[in-house]
Amino acid sequence: MAQIKIAAIMRAGAFSPNHIGNDASILSTVAEQLRRRGCEVNVYSEEQLNAGAVTEPVVINMCREQRSLRVLEEMQQQGVTVVNAPAGIADCIRERQTRILIVSNIPFPESVITSTDVVIKDELVRRGIDKCWVKRGDNYAMHKEDVSYVRTPDEAQEVLQEYFLRGISRAVITRHVKGDIVKFYGVLGSSFFYWYFPYDPDHFASADPEDTKSIETSLKQLCSNAARELNVMVYGGDAVIDSAGNITLIDFNDWPSFAPCRAAAATAIAKAVMALVKPRRGAKPAVAPGRETSSK
Repeated sequence: MAQIKIAAIMRAGAFSPNHIGNDASILSTVAEQLRRRGCEVNVYSEEQLNAGAVTEPVVINMCREQRSLRVLEEMQQQGVTVVNAPAGIADCIRERQTRILIVSNIPFPESVITSTDVVIKDELVRRGIDKCWVKRGDNYAMHKEDVSYVRTPDEAQEVLQEYFLRGISRAVITRHVKGDIVKFYGVLGSSFFYWYFPYDPDHFASADPEDTKSIETSLKQLCSNAARELNVMVYGGDAVIDSAGNITLIDFNDWPSFAPCRAAAATAIAKAVMALVKPRRGAKPAVAPGRETSSK
């Protein structure tokens, strides 16, 4: 059988704030796992992708530049298998993500989507929103200030003004949800799912194993539903579990760094990619699990 040729596209450094090394490591580890399965894998930068250097029939990518997504969408339309799909990556931009998850009835905090050149504090007061998060809505986070916690509507207005002065046109303001923060990582369509409490590693040290399993099952189902709605196969993010055990999704990312579970995640991603590309001979282009859409 002819060797499967795969292109692995690294994420541009501007979109890996504080995670350049970790982001590079997970893609390199997945590439190595695919090579062990008999694939020929070539690693490229987003710049090389945009220059037309990528010709492989299968692409795995961590791209986020808008130009890169357009190139990937054109390749997908020409029959190339792309993971994550460019439409899904675009849907993980904060404003799109918020709209999709809320419309899909995924548990998500109350949110106000706004332009940055308006007075929003009165609307926040009307809604009774004080402690909240102001997040860049028109693109992926590129600086730590692109996600800012504030305690009052006045502070939210100040951050919105700062965004406007920085040239950021859109923002999402979400009500702060009280509870325990959970980080999660998954690969849609596989059994792989990793989660933990980043600020309380011993959270379940004395808990009933059945309670822990129940939370894990509910969390994985919630994340799988979100991944399908956002059309991403390789994902990660954050959720909050409140005192009553309710789970609320607060952030969802396309292809995170998988830093605490890189080896297991890389194996799961490689297996999922192989499951997509093995039937390629004589078949129409494979589609990763999720919604079959084109980017908007």
